[in-house]
Amino acid sequence: VQLQASGGGLVQAGDSLRLSCAASGRTFSAYPMGWFRQAAGKEREFVAAISVSGASTYYADSGKGRFAVSRDNAKNTLYLQMNNLKPEDTAVYYCARRKTAYPTTDQLSYDYWGQGTQVTVSS
Repeated sequence: VQLQASGGGLVQAGDSLRLSCAASGRTFSAYPMGWFRQAAGKEREFVAAISVSGASTYYADSGKGRFAVSRDNAKNTLYLQMNNLKPEDTAVYYCARRKTAYPTTDQLSYDYWGQGTQVTVSS
């Protein structure tokens, strides 16, 4: 399984970005997925997660009301729509595949990771 994250960039506060995560292989639709981020000098933190079907989503408090995670199983792609971005959202964003039935927000629950895409929000 390979995960390729893309869509990051340099934006101003209040702007929007949509991150994508393209997955190789045939098992994408069988696993829940998640997004994490890591700011410079800080530990990696949970951002959002989505169930296999996409019917259930879960967000860290930092992104509630601003971020939306979705997936297109036919395209083997995971998305993270980020609106009203803030400077504190600046980080490298990673997509990851979660092992079924493992805790949603624990990065140890995720077994495959993308390479990350940089998001920089200027004030």
